[in-house]
Amino acid sequence: MPTVLRVGSYRFYFYSHEPNEPPHAHIDRDNLTAKFWLEPVSLANNIGFSAKELRKVQAVVQENQKILLEAWNGYFGDSIGRES
Repeated sequence: MPTVLRVGSYRFYFYSHEPNEPPHAHIDRDNLTAKFWLEPVSLANNIGFSAKELRKVQAVVQENQKILLEAWNGYFGDSIGRES
């Protein structure tokens, strides 16, 4: 599971066995985890983050969307995980 980005106490990564899903990132802090779709940025699931912290995490995902998409596309390829 490649770590793509670290911002403060957050780790942004994706699992190498998820190439058939649309581009997304997993975000962990301590024992909390969330998954955000990258196009458009939206919450896919959440385990433990408060609503307030999720808004903060979503803002960080939005600010780093290009970096996260480039990492996804570089690892899986541009067309994998995208609907036609």
